[in-house]
Amino acid sequence: MQIFPAIDLINGQSVRLYQGDYDQKTTISADPVTQAQSFEQAGLTHLHLVDLDGAKAGEPKNLATIEKIRAATDLFIEVGGGIRTLQTIEAYLAKGIDRVILGSVALKDPELTKAALQQFGPDKIVIGIDALHDRVATEGWLEDSDVSCAQLVDAMQQAGAQTFIVTDIAKDGTLSGPNVQMLADLHQQFPALTFVASGGMHEPSDLTHLKAAGITVAIVGKALAAGSITLADLKALEG
Repeated sequence: MQIFPAIDLINGQSVRLYQGDYDQKTTISADPVTQAQSFEQAGLTHLHLVDLDGAKAGEPKNLATIEKIRAATDLFIEVGGGIRTLQTIEAYLAKGIDRVILGSVALKDPELTKAALQQFGPDKIVIGIDALHDRVATEGWLEDSDVSCAQLVDAMQQAGAQTFIVTDIAKDGTLSGPNVQMLADLHQQFPALTFVASGGMHEPSDLTHLKAAGITVAIVGKALAAGSITLADLKALEG
């Protein structure tokens, strides 16, 4: 299984939100660079990095911190939050970020998303889907849409996308377990695509349940901070 420990950034610090609510914020680390290095020292190889200020503002806001993390580790790093232009994508990739996540823009500007997939390729572009009751939410979860997850996946697949991070907002930051059924349904409907589970991880068995449902890539955030999943657990599950 491929596992991405997560770091969410606000004002250069590592934080966690509860159900995507910016008013329910917990600071995890004032030094996200050291936090990222601890993941690497534990034997993990991937990092999921989100610029929460950027998601709200619609443009990168934690670039200096992201650059420091890139320079300080050899991790495979994916970055999301506020990526709305081809120039921003190009800038991140030029700085050595391995792939970028397009979230709100995938729904709101499908032409730009299609252009990004054509220009940079599906290995460099991941589509982030934030779901609430099987409807896609945008703008850092501040807006809801009438588009279902499957509809967006289908449209983006036709545009060339191959990898989708699916976050159940109702589960995110709650430590109540992932929405295995939603992910399993998407995997059954689109077996050729890669779905990355995000939101609600609580204990190692959550990850084994996902794997049993055919979901072999997952993001773990709050559970690490809470201690209910350890870095050693993640290393063992990756093996």
